[in-house]
Amino acid sequence: MPVSSIQLGQVWRNDADGQDYLVTKVYSEVFAQYAMLRPAGIAAPDAPTVRIKVNKTPQGASLPGYTFTQDGSF
Repeated sequence: MPVSSIQLGQVWRNDADGQDYLVTKVYSEVFAQYAMLRPAGIAAPDAPTVRIKVNKTPQGASLPGYTFTQDGSF
């Protein structure tokens, strides 16, 4: 599901395992943009992070394998 832009604090649900992830960082490298995600239910110092390449289309931005949701279950 595309959104206008990926922003800090957004919640995205992993399509494979249904777990909610929080966007903690968004940055650009050369011609690509990346988002760093951490599981929403784990305290920040203990949380493993996941780096996902942002998919941009004319309809908006999305994270492959993730669905945007602000209705997290955490």
